[in-house]
Amino acid sequence: MNNQEIQSVKQRFGIIGNAPALNYAINVAMQVSATDLTVLITGESGSGKESFSKIIHSLSARKHGQFIAINCGAIPEGTIDSELFGHEKGSFTGAVDSRKGYFETTNGGTIFLDEIGEMPLGTQARLLRVLENGEFIRVGSSKTQKTDVRVVAATNVNLLDAVDKGKFREDLYYRLNTVPIYVPPLRERGTDIELLFRKFTTDFAERYRIKPLQLTESARQLLMSYPFPGNIRQLKNIAEQVSILESELNKPIEADTLAKYLPQQQPTNRTLALFPQSHGNANGENFSERELLYKVLFDMRRDVNDLKKLVRDVLGNEQDGRQILNNHKDLFDSIQPDSDHYPQGDNNVTRFLPAINGSGRSETPPPSETYGSHPPVQIFDDVDQDINDVTVEDVTHETEEDDSLSLERQEKEMILKALRRNNNKRKYAAQALGISERTLYRKIKQYEIDEE
Repeated sequence: MNNQEIQSVKQRFGIIGNAPALNYAINVAMQVSATDLTVLITGESGSGKESFSKIIHSLSARKHGQFIAINCGAIPEGTIDSELFGHEKGSFTGAVDSRKGYFETTNGGTIFLDEIGEMPLGTQARLLRVLENGEFIRVGSSKTQKTDVRVVAATNVNLLDAVDKGKFREDLYYRLNTVPIYVPPLRERGTDIELLFRKFTTDFAERYRIKPLQLTESARQLLMSYPFPGNIRQLKNIAEQVSILESELNKPIEADTLAKYLPQQQPTNRTLALFPQSHGNANGENFSERELLYKVLFDMRRDVNDLKKLVRDVLGNEQDGRQILNNHKDLFDSIQPDSDHYPQGDNNVTRFLPAINGSGRSETPPPSETYGSHPPVQIFDDVDQDINDVTVEDVTHETEEDDSLSLERQEKEMILKALRRNNNKRKYAAQALGISERTLYRKIKQYEIDEE
């Protein structure tokens, strides 16, 4: 494919940018569109993977057939088989009529399966049969049906890691990955960031009849250096925010003004930021987000209880106080110095959050400059106030009471604190907790938390 054909495709599908990696991905999509090969599109969330599925369908012989985009992560596990393959009347509670699935209604067309890594293992087995033999069976039926559907899949997770963890079928991975297409994240596209920003602000200005924004050189450099973890979707949101809130300015936007709209950078890993990137212990065990949160709570609870018991013993027997301190020297050695050694602001809270190393002991990680003024975990910034003015009776009473506290109560309190500190914005509260926004939403419903 020559450059002119690539530019024509960009114009047709509204793709902005000239990054070599982007052009290569478009070129691969154009070449594979003429075949019926299965395609796996990989890339971060918000990088524009769905646009490539539309390129493949629109340039193929199936362009007059139906195109359906399905988000596998948005369909409940109990109904995804019915949605994809259909069901017979009475096959399950609520199945009052027979229903055709997407693979039946899209016969002769293309199905785009987004977030394929979220698909349940049972559904993966059914999908593998469609890919290999073009056959499927409705839920509650024993009759095999044929379908001629092209599958284009996409994911923002590493499927090979999911295969290693037993969450994704290896045979399905290699069947889907016939032709891989990698969509580069926005931070790897260089000057495309400025082009997209200008496009979004111009479109916004035309729609609402306001003056388009202009950036100073320092603001442009700041925009180009920002990593945009939310990719194109995040850039568009920022462009529109700046356009409407700074529309009264009659001069170019300065860097300090633009910086107010760029969220503080967060670590790229989706687990608690204070844990090693191996996400496991010395025995190679992997932790889910919930297990990581529980482990933090268990270790914090144990350390606090041990400290309270120790303080009670010291205050109850002053003569042996020094001997007790010497016997528990390792506990007091782990107490971090005052905030003089930490950046000012909310960052000094990180010294109270233990990370888990391979031996299972708690350690406090050094402050990271990449966290800026807002650390990834900031829900314990009032811990100093919580432990002030503790008496001997308080320690004894609280030690007995703490043992009866449930993990659910502590988890709910952590969620409430995170929501309060982030003005009830789920996205930033989830980042502060180190869990996905979907998990946070589920927890809010579970604990019936009022976000008003």
